[in-house]
Amino acid sequence: MNSPQPLEGEAYDMSGARVALVLCVTKAREGSEADLVALEGMFQQLGFESTIKRDPTAQQFQEELEKFQQAIDARKDFVSCAFVVLMAHGREGYLKGEDDQMVELENLFEVLNNKNCRALRAKPKVYIVQACRGEQRDPGEAVGGDNIEMITKDHHPTIPTFTDFLHVYSTVEGYIAYRHDKDGSCFIQTLVDVFTKWRGPILELLTEVTRRMAEAELVQEGKPRKVNPEIQSTLRKRLYLQ
Repeated sequence: MNSPQPLEGEAYDMSGARVALVLCVTKAREGSEADLVALEGMFQQLGFESTIKRDPTAQQFQEELEKFQQAIDARKDFVSCAFVVLMAHGREGYLKGEDDQMVELENLFEVLNNKNCRALRAKPKVYIVQACRGEQRDPGEAVGGDNIEMITKDHHPTIPTFTDFLHVYSTVEGYIAYRHDKDGSCFIQTLVDVFTKWRGPILELLTEVTRRMAEAELVQEGKPRKVNPEIQSTLRKRLYLQ
């Protein structure tokens, strides 16, 4: 029996510029400033040029992201990676702007895809979403094929439109996300702590974030709650931030 082969995955080239955009609705979201301070410190430590926009309307979520994309494509230097942090009230697939209007997350994701942002083509694009995805609350649980042929081409290399994305949600589909009115959100604070103190591929770091959040004991309205993030990845290589 053959022994398993070690994975020697290629890593993304992170030698160029790193850019980040944070769009955060603070209105009726106590604790948001603590999250912004934590994120600012993290981006500084990880060598990102970061821009923070407070209280965007639904339309401004879209406009600010499109401005971010245009600025990246206009740069003369090599851009390695982009982070977009979106923080607002929301429901599945939507964020609520400062004006209480909704913006569709899918439209925000499309702005930086391999078709629409040439400078980030085949580069990692990380979206971090701190928002509710529904009204459900998790009380926790006691622990107790068709054949598809792949054709690879040796010439005229192309890349799928939606590769090199990492979407990290603060909670799973249909559930609410939790935020302390002074200390900020459990998700952002845990993510910042892990990203600044640990080394390794980003998917391993996110596994540690998930582990910590799954172990955390949250109490809301006197009732115990559990929450964990959800990670969706089309990354093709290992992504190292440190």
